[in-house]
Amino acid sequence: MTPKDIALCASFAVVLPLGQSLFKWAAVYDKQLSGPFVARMFQNYPLMGAGVWYAMTAVLWFYVLTRVPLSTAYAFSLVGACLVPLVGWLVFKEQATWHLAAGYVLMLAGFFLILARPGL
Repeated sequence: MTPKDIALCASFAVVLPLGQSLFKWAAVYDKQLSGPFVARMFQNYPLMGAGVWYAMTAVLWFYVLTRVPLSTAYAFSLVGACLVPLVGWLVFKEQATWHLAAGYVLMLAGFFLILARPGL
């Protein structure tokens, strides 16, 4: 992998949890809206922002896949998945347990194992 490929994959690993955070913000924002669910969706600006963010993330993901094998690129999404509970804990004050931490440590170990394979 070239340094550019690593940077692109790492960027995807960061933008993915940011999108999840926008969806969580939209869920929190939804509590102050009233009316039917569909009407609230069209009033929920964080949800609209999350949709736009995910569209841009999909374009980035497509570009990454034009340069990096899926099996390698997807390993970086594990890092992004590990960042989501951290954001939940830091920003949204969600509970973090040692079970959660241990599970994500194992995921990160898998990520490093995948990147350590010969020929990468």
